[in-house]
Amino acid sequence: MPRFFMAGTNIKGGMAIMTGRDAEHVHVLRLRPGEDMIICDGQGTDYKCRLVKADKEQVEAEVVEVVRCPAEPTVKVTVLCGLPKGDKTDYIIQKSVEAGAYEILFFQSSRCVAKPDKPEKKLERWQRIAEEAAKQSGRGIIPQVGWAGDFTAVLDIAVKKDLGLFMYETGEREALDAVLSANRDMKTAAIITGPEGGFQPFEADLARVCGLHICSMGERILRCETAPVVALTAAMYATGNLS
Repeated sequence: MPRFFMAGTNIKGGMAIMTGRDAEHVHVLRLRPGEDMIICDGQGTDYKCRLVKADKEQVEAEVVEVVRCPAEPTVKVTVLCGLPKGDKTDYIIQKSVEAGAYEILFFQSSRCVAKPDKPEKKLERWQRIAEEAAKQSGRGIIPQVGWAGDFTAVLDIAVKKDLGLFMYETGEREALDAVLSANRDMKTAAIITGPEGGFQPFEADLARVCGLHICSMGERILRCETAPVVALTAAMYATGNLS
């Protein structure tokens, strides 16, 4: 069923009026009167609607039912990734949104090959990727994508969550499944993963001093674009959001 978010939509008196890009999208999809669609308010509420009339300037739809979006996880997970090279950011955003991330933030660490050359210019594009992934996967929100800054800022974000996970490939670590099993009732979490070159030992030491869990994901070496999605999926499974 086609899914749209509330931007450019006004709901009043049991009718939803859509304009702008979403109205044009309805026109492109060639939806006909009587067909069903979902309009989400971006806060987890779905308006199940039936199309009344449409052109590329304006769409009118009757609200049939208002329900909570069933696809939203019970835990808000912030994914924090060391900035990777090229278009790996696109993959991380798309798959993290599909897997259930609440927000995705990129940051600069000591082994980042890519340089944050005015990352704010990329935010609009990154947010569009998140929106399309949210529509495709039936999310009740559009996860925010942003730039966290440096590694210190990332640690500050993580320590404020119920659970902070620092994914590290060497040294003394906890098993990810054990940590997650002990924290099934968490409401917020942070998952920190590194860039192509991983983390420097001193960065892991800082994370440990801050009280984060230094975690292993097994013996396989995961690519920087794979690790956050795997860790996020594990968190969703442990909290019952893949049942």
